[in-house]
Amino acid sequence: METIRLGIIKEGKTPPDKRVPFSPLQVVEIEQRYPHVKVVVQESPIRAFTDDEYREKGIEVASDVSDCDILMGIKEVPISNLVPKKTYLFFSHTTKKQPYNKKLIQAILEKKIRLVDYEALKDKLNNRLVAFGRFAGIVGAYNGLLTYGRRYNLFSLRKASECFDINDLKIELRKVKLPPIKIILTGGGRVAKGAMETLDTVGIRKVNPKDFLSNTFDEAVYVQLSSADYHARKEGGQFNREEFHQNPQHYKSTFLQFAKVADLLIAGAFWNPTAPVLFTREEMTQPDFKLKIIADVTCDIEGSIPATKRPSTIVDPIYDYNPVTDQVELPMSNPDLVTVMAVDNLPCELPRSASEEFGRDLIDKILPALVIADKDGVIKRGSITKGGKLTEHFLYLSDYAYG
Repeated sequence: METIRLGIIKEGKTPPDKRVPFSPLQVVEIEQRYPHVKVVVQESPIRAFTDDEYREKGIEVASDVSDCDILMGIKEVPISNLVPKKTYLFFSHTTKKQPYNKKLIQAILEKKIRLVDYEALKDKLNNRLVAFGRFAGIVGAYNGLLTYGRRYNLFSLRKASECFDINDLKIELRKVKLPPIKIILTGGGRVAKGAMETLDTVGIRKVNPKDFLSNTFDEAVYVQLSSADYHARKEGGQFNREEFHQNPQHYKSTFLQFAKVADLLIAGAFWNPTAPVLFTREEMTQPDFKLKIIADVTCDIEGSIPATKRPSTIVDPIYDYNPVTDQVELPMSNPDLVTVMAVDNLPCELPRSASEEFGRDLIDKILPALVIADKDGVIKRGSITKGGKLTEHFLYLSDYAYG
């Protein structure tokens, strides 16, 4: 079988991302499992796994990987770094016609690059095969608890980014001591499952929506809400999941009833822009609106949560929102305001653990199709461009890419 050179590229986007497609041990596994694959790691001073950690496993580390056949990274590759006629795998953030990456997709087409986007790697049922959602949920819930402890001066946690890995973070969670508060978690996917992992590690009891609304508790509790729990048909009748996903505009939000009894919201549910918002700015100004901390893991700006006015950063993860003025204010500046955590790159706070899980999925679900044979069309469906053209699945990007 012909040798394939697979390069792990240095992340070039600012701010830098410490994640990597494969850990050193995973590279060893790849080369053992696929003797025709040679992995070369580009030198990087910021990667969560150091160059020396790769060298210690006998892996080649080089300043230049442009001679590789396949180039793999995490975030968008700077246009100046793109090597023509190569196969690239990274998160391009172009599938929703993001205006800030229009020049990137145009350069990829011009350079006749085959772009395989991780977000587009799906099975035949349209389920995503690789993602960082679990770690977004783990860190998002952690940050929500950290913010609660800080706002009410109850306990102090290290930032997730200061923890070595997920095990270190879970040890840090032992410091959490909560009063009998009520926590809402929305969603049922990878993000929500990750958030549940954090809440369960702390030992917070999960209760059903009915009890959450009507009962008081002598301990902290949380409820996990699905779309059916906080939406109702405008014309009456039963909630229909398929109808809601196809025509969410036929539904209204009933979330306010939960916001009136809860202290902390961890938002982990996908939101369709045509669906109703969870609550309005006007509702937030009402005296019975109780939520004071919102950890918006989804980070939809001006989306389902009016308080999420802008993304926050790992360095400055929180800000206060004033619903009366609709303005962002300094964090913890006024007890009447709502504190928002809206970090938009949460998995970056645990880059080693997040990379290891991502690499595991790549090895198990993607690599055979990439380096042996694409029997189920996974790589074909995940390719946005090839040979200077958009592939058939992504022709809807024509006005964006060629305009």
